[in-house]
Amino acid sequence: MLARSIFSEEHELFRNAARRFAETEVLPHHHEWEKAGVVPRELWSKAGEVGLLCPDAPEDYGGVGGDFLFNVIVSEELGRVGASGPGFSLHSDIVLPYILHYGSDAQKKRWVPKMISGEVITAIAMTEPGAGSDLQGIKTSAVRDGDGYVLNGSKTFITNGGLCDMVIVVAKTDPTKGARGISLFLVEDGLEGFTKGRNLEKIGMKAQDTSELFFENVRLPADALLGDENAGFMYLMTELAQERLSVAVIAMASAEAALRWTVEYVKEREAFGKSLTKFQNTRFKLAEVATTVQVGRSFVDRCLVAHGEGKLDIPTAAMAKMWATEAQGEVIDTCLQLFGGYGYMSEYPIARAWIDARVQRIYAGTSEIMKELIARSLLA
Repeated sequence: MLARSIFSEEHELFRNAARRFAETEVLPHHHEWEKAGVVPRELWSKAGEVGLLCPDAPEDYGGVGGDFLFNVIVSEELGRVGASGPGFSLHSDIVLPYILHYGSDAQKKRWVPKMISGEVITAIAMTEPGAGSDLQGIKTSAVRDGDGYVLNGSKTFITNGGLCDMVIVVAKTDPTKGARGISLFLVEDGLEGFTKGRNLEKIGMKAQDTSELFFENVRLPADALLGDENAGFMYLMTELAQERLSVAVIAMASAEAALRWTVEYVKEREAFGKSLTKFQNTRFKLAEVATTVQVGRSFVDRCLVAHGEGKLDIPTAAMAKMWATEAQGEVIDTCLQLFGGYGYMSEYPIARAWIDARVQRIYAGTSEIMKELIARSLLA
């Protein structure tokens, strides 16, 4: 396969560290965490110690000032071992940019250093029980009261929701303005009226804590507002491109892992007295999968370059997210078939990857929403 030229020597040194961490600190324990429904906080601290959290954070706030490709490497190495539990990408790729791009200097100084160290685990709360991809339909409200706000509402399907020490909450500050009346707030765990619901029981990604969050008359100080009042929807639309690119990265890393596991398996397995590699169907299916992975990887890498240059637009990010996650599902399904009955056994990583992959076509905007965004750009 073609060598990837987007990574420097410094990137590859970082990859070595990330791979060691994934293989020694994550892989041996991941099945245990799946049973527990959450990864331990200690893992976050360990990741912070070796620089795997928010590696692109600026030096001014305690980071190393790397580029987004360092974040990509962390996601790829976790994907390489089939580890869907650690919610590092949401913390580093999604929450951090909101604070860096729209936060005050005081907010950055308060939260970013602790995010880098793993002392603070973060989440973002967009989805509500009655509003999924339709962010304009949210009901959670933040009403001005004196110098601050009073927050009421509920959120669901929140990644890192159980562990989070701070969550960015999307709320309506002016219900009369529709999308133009949405704001973002930094809400700290422990505030009176802020409660966390049960850890939701999912069909996949079982080691990743996904929770409901409830806000009942939560009093927020004025400095909990992130950026400008009523500018939240614009912020969300701007940052969703990186979020969707991050999902595409994870999708291709998972597909590559599935291909690797399958090649190893068919080399060892026999049927009707001969190796599975001797059957034309096996060879042809692997050839198809390898081609899909290579094509997907090339497109996602191209998007990463464009993103690094500030040129990745919303429709292209939507294409990457849609194509990569759909390809991920197809690749893993094909690979699982080559495992036969063993592919349906949860002790095999291919089985867990198959289940974990399904949600990739749903969160960060469903495949149908991605198609709508792409179509709008063509017909505008």
